[in-house]
Amino acid sequence: MRSTDSFTITTTMFLSSLATGFTTGAGLIVCIGSQNAFVLRQGLLRSHVGLVAAVCIVSDVVLIAAGVSGLGFIVEQWPHLLQWVRYAGALFLGFNALQAARRAFSSADALNPSQQTSASRQQILLSCLAFTWLNPHVYLDTVFMLGSLSLQYQDGSQWQFGFGAMLASVAWFVSITYGARLLLPLFKNPNAWRVLDGLVGLVMAYLCLGLVLTPLG
Repeated sequence: MRSTDSFTITTTMFLSSLATGFTTGAGLIVCIGSQNAFVLRQGLLRSHVGLVAAVCIVSDVVLIAAGVSGLGFIVEQWPHLLQWVRYAGALFLGFNALQAARRAFSSADALNPSQQTSASRQQILLSCLAFTWLNPHVYLDTVFMLGSLSLQYQDGSQWQFGFGAMLASVAWFVSITYGARLLLPLFKNPNAWRVLDGLVGLVMAYLCLGLVLTPLG
């Protein structure tokens, strides 16, 4: 009887840690940001979606594992590293904001996904890595914040919490890359691409200014 009760308690604690990690991770990742805007656009274009999803998921898994394992102290102890990432990220976002604006104001034919020249696998890989790793907030949110929240768990439960956050990342990026095709009927209209690129440009410009003007912390 005691073994059954112990198993029930252990299972309940495991599921609780897992669910908390999942909801926390989902809350951090499901937002309008430069990475998600890039991923959504690639999903709509059906351009290397497997590669994009894999890079984003693996990157998140590495960052979450780093936070849970206690590497978040690096973010706290060496803030100058974040400053370099901050300004590099601002330059990258500013460039992509201009690119999105150019697409939004270009001819309608150029916005037809079937007529667009697909970027190479290497270009997509580098862009995806840049959108992920040149964002200083990913270190503050994923590494430091999730790492700090995992400290409330002991005896391995912190990894159950971290695994829940990793599952949220997998679910989100698989959904946004492969689920974007459900929106394709809407984006057969070139004006819809204009609106999307306009919104992407505004988001990236806003984030760029935020990185330049707002201190990290």
